[in-house]
Amino acid sequence: MSSLPRPGKRCHDSLNPLHSQIYFAPEAEREFTAVGLEAGRMAYFAGRAAAMGAVGAGVVAATFYNFDPGLVARHLPRAWELASPDAVLGARLAAADGSLRRLLGEDIAEDPEVSEAAGLAATAAEACGVAGRPLYAAHAALPRPERPHLALWYFITLLREHRGDGHLVALSAAGLDGLEALVSHTATGNGFTPEFACASRGWSRQEWDAAEERLRVRGLLDAEGALTPRGVELRREVEEMTDRLAAAPYEHLGEAGVEHLTEIGGRLTGRARSAGAFPPGVFARG
Repeated sequence: MSSLPRPGKRCHDSLNPLHSQIYFAPEAEREFTAVGLEAGRMAYFAGRAAAMGAVGAGVVAATFYNFDPGLVARHLPRAWELASPDAVLGARLAAADGSLRRLLGEDIAEDPEVSEAAGLAATAAEACGVAGRPLYAAHAALPRPERPHLALWYFITLLREHRGDGHLVALSAAGLDGLEALVSHTATGNGFTPEFACASRGWSRQEWDAAEERLRVRGLLDAEGALTPRGVELRREVEEMTDRLAAAPYEHLGEAGVEHLTEIGGRLTGRARSAGAFPPGVFARG
């Protein structure tokens, strides 16, 4: 069903904020620190990596891709001395429960649309494969939550990590290292602002400037840091490959299912954004 790659991307875009809001939720810091983790980057790295077990900094730097490896190494594997992966996974699910209830309402677990969306996302995830997808495979091995809003969050997480693993393949094929990928993406005007991207990923201004210079040498950025036509084309190729590698779940769900899931996801995401899911100054657009 070759018509689905872009509808699949639109579906992803409508759903992904429902997952990623947890990285900005106060509930996450409370839950993670309650099991022994330090607030901030440690909680983020351990929270997202816990599905893979007590992995070290190298595995996380590789699978998260655009963080300074030195930043990761300051928190892992030390995090596992403070809290076990199982404890961290329990805290993460509790944080998702609390944040979704705050953003979408205490009755979210009883919302029939949420149950319907969870079923659609589960059907889509049936077609996700594990080959070359380490973060997806790790999360897919976790038990499915019973409550509908957490089941939806779980399956959105699977679809997100499945797409993300494929995106790293596309970035690598384009010859973009983690920082170059971050710099070139911010130059599109989408995603994080450059200031937030640099600070949150642990890169210095000098390292950022050096990555920009490497991209200029390749003819991908101009003197002002904007993408050249060649840079625009490379980013387009990256996104097209990412879409192709992520297409299977949406092809499996079918056009009608993808459209309906996108509609529900859009409504829920709109409510979450209106309730303050993301702080200002994080994203360049929207």
